[in-house]
Amino acid sequence: MMDSNITLILTLSLLIWGSPFVAKLLRMPIPPVEIILGSIFAYLGFINHNEHFNLISQVGFLYLLFLAGMEVNLKQLAKSSKEIIHKSILFLTLMSMFSISLGLIFGLNVIVIISMPLISIGLLATLSKTYGKEKPWIQLAFTIGIIGEVGSIIALTIFNAAITTGFSLALLWKIGYLLFFIVSIYGIYRFLRILFWWFPEFKNILIPKDDTSDQDVRLSMALFFILIVVVLSLELKLALGAFIAGVAISAFFHHEKKLEEKMSSIGFGFLVPLFFIHVGSSFDINALALEGVISGAILITSLMIISRILAAIVLKNISGSKDAILIALSLSMPLTLLVAVATIGYETKLLDLLNYYQLILASIFEILFSMVTIKILSKKTH
Repeated sequence: MMDSNITLILTLSLLIWGSPFVAKLLRMPIPPVEIILGSIFAYLGFINHNEHFNLISQVGFLYLLFLAGMEVNLKQLAKSSKEIIHKSILFLTLMSMFSISLGLIFGLNVIVIISMPLISIGLLATLSKTYGKEKPWIQLAFTIGIIGEVGSIIALTIFNAAITTGFSLALLWKIGYLLFFIVSIYGIYRFLRILFWWFPEFKNILIPKDDTSDQDVRLSMALFFILIVVVLSLELKLALGAFIAGVAISAFFHHEKKLEEKMSSIGFGFLVPLFFIHVGSSFDINALALEGVISGAILITSLMIISRILAAIVLKNISGSKDAILIALSLSMPLTLLVAVATIGYETKLLDLLNYYQLILASIFEILFSMVTIKILSKKTH
């Protein structure tokens, strides 16, 4: 009998290679196809979870956020008009109000309601690669998403600490660590800007031109892991470190277009697909037979997407109705944050098994619906 680890490696290799062909055949975006295939092959017994697969999928998730950070143009964000910033904050405020209100109206679990306003831009990196980051709706989605992502990670960090330590001195320490980290990162950013302004040749030392040793990739990966270790030592969310590492590379080496292409190829060619396959394999298909799982997941998915589309009305004057809907849909996929909240809620007994499966399935439904709808609407814009 073939060793389970050998079966796992062979299966993952074939899925990474074959999923683009299946996606093309089904005329669907690749990430949802990878999630579906992961779920099917896990059900068939070809994918088993072990510590190595779990670890590399976690790295894939963090790398996805790293790539999302690399898509952020801080100079462009700083030059954004007051109208765009105000409308972005207004969108997030209205979206949160609609999400919470709809959750209360339909009597959803408190943890589910808390998770509904979360924003994650990890999948925006995938959309940016597919449709081009020069698209106005993607640029505006990134502006809104950055504010929402940072806010969501901060809220999730505090929420996690509050549940595990309670409202105690330990919670205040955790908030203090978080504030210290954010202030420190801003201080380092300002210092490096001045340093590079006075000594522009220092950039060439860090990333030499016509370099044959891939020093640019080495620096990027070093920064990626260093910031992850920093947030890990501070007991903060690893996602925050990965995202900020990507933003730092973009801020200081945005002119290195080849670097962005290299890092993107590593991610979307290997690490990110493993993460999506892992997400699919984490969901037990047998749970679909449980009464209320599918209907509950559809309800959560619908409410989250509706709340974002309603809030997108404030963006209509900036980008037009169709772009506003595309932005709303692109910000309707907080997959990893939903999974994180569901896991925290279930482990602390604040979520029962039914609500847990509903939330996990809703996170998958959102990707399937949003990405397919974005593909249809984007075709109509041509």
